[in-house]
Amino acid sequence: MSDLPFIEISVEDQLLRLTERDGITEYSVSTALNGAGEEEGSGCTPRGWHRICAVIGRDQPENAVFRGRRSTGEIYSSELAEEHPDRDWILSRILWLQGLESGLNRFGNVDSQRRFIYIHGTPDTEPMGRPLSHGCVRMRNSDVIDLAERIQAGTRVWIQVASFQRISCINL
Repeated sequence: MSDLPFIEISVEDQLLRLTERDGITEYSVSTALNGAGEEEGSGCTPRGWHRICAVIGRDQPENAVFRGRRSTGEIYSSELAEEHPDRDWILSRILWLQGLESGLNRFGNVDSQRRFIYIHGTPDTEPMGRPLSHGCVRMRNSDVIDLAERIQAGTRVWIQVASFQRISCINL
């Protein structure tokens, strides 16, 4: 299979599933508090087929802080969080998503890449398994570092609302 590895994300399950030749790894995630949707300014996680258009931060340490996809040189800490209480923390790695479906998640006011939708690290104090992001897919820092080492730009990503279990039952 030349399409491996690939990533599936279930908004319902709050899980990211990485499928590789030697198996499947699941990570707990946090998608958008506002649910699934594509429109710019919605604060929703976009659905459908995407690809990773860039893997950012492989040369950075765990908890490195990013703004505008560039390292600030800061390392996240509770003290830094107190100094900047309104920041939406993007930490450790950024996997930038590009929509592949014209009119659904690509071009116009639904373009995932222009919306700056990422899979990225977040403070480890933030809960996983619950939708709380502003549209991105948040992960534990150690998990996003592991994921970033196992994929590359061009890796395909499928974001669905339905549960993995329900999808599995449909395919039986």
